[in-house]
Amino acid sequence: MLKQRLEVRDKSLVRKEYNIMGAFTDLEVWKKARILRNNITVLVKTFPNEEKFRLTDQIIRSSRSIGNNIAEGHGRFHYNDASRFLINARGSAAETIDHLIIASDNQFIDEQTVETLKQDCEECMRMINGYITYLKKQTEQ
Repeated sequence: MLKQRLEVRDKSLVRKEYNIMGAFTDLEVWKKARILRNNITVLVKTFPNEEKFRLTDQIIRSSRSIGNNIAEGHGRFHYNDASRFLINARGSAAETIDHLIIASDNQFIDEQTVETLKQDCEECMRMINGYITYLKKQTEQ
C-alpha cells in the first residue's frame, strides 16, 4: 500500500514539473519558426519545377529544421543537450538565409522577398540566442 502511494506521488510530481515547463508549442521562438516555415512553404510553390528536388527541397528542409530542433531541444532534460539542438536550429536559420540568396541569384524571388524572410530568419536566431541564455541562467540557479 505504501509503495502504491509513493508511485502515485511520483507521477503527480512529474506532471507538475511538466506543467511548469510547458509544451514546446508554447514557446514564442517555436511559434516564430513555424510562421517562417509556413511562409517558405508558400514561397517555394512559385519556384520552377526543375528545382523541386534541388533548391526547393533544401530550403524546405532547412526551414523545417529550425522548429524541429527547437522542439527536440525543449524535450531534453539537460541544458547542454538542449543548447546543442538550439545551436543547430540557429544554423538552420542561417542556412535558410543562404538558400534565399541563391533563389534571388537565380531570379526565382525578388530582393524584397529575400530581405523580408531574411529578417524573419534573423529574428528567429536572436530569439534562439535568448532562449539559450535563459536556459543557461536557469541551470545556474
